[in-house]
Amino acid sequence: MSATDDRLDGAFMALADPVRRAIVARLSRGPLTVNDLAEPFEISKQAVSRHIQVLEAAGLVTRSRDAQRRPVHLDSARLEELTAWIDKYRIIHEQQFRKLDALLANDKDKGNDQSRDHHRARRRPVHHDHA
Repeated sequence: MSATDDRLDGAFMALADPVRRAIVARLSRGPLTVNDLAEPFEISKQAVSRHIQVLEAAGLVTRSRDAQRRPVHLDSARLEELTAWIDKYRIIHEQQFRKLDALLANDKDKGNDQSRDHHRARRRPVHHDHA
């Protein structure tokens, strides 16, 4: 397994928890302190700190010093790495769906042609010999 795989595994495992995903969502609007991050949750600040440590170990967040505060920041580089990995597979699937759409459209066109031919054949007048 490569270092990239290890980083992706760690990040996806960290994001598997709904509280950590909510923390990431809140940090997407800007840095916050642990106290700020803990506000909407019905868990202790210590529990929020542990979640932040998991996110930090996964490379998804960093902490800085700002006088007496230690704001938590989202690390966009790791998120971009996750997005690139997801996009690679999204693009593959989109290409497959475009091919499928083209095949279905082609089949539909062929079906319409056959249906028109069938209707034309049915509308032809029948000639009866009255001898």
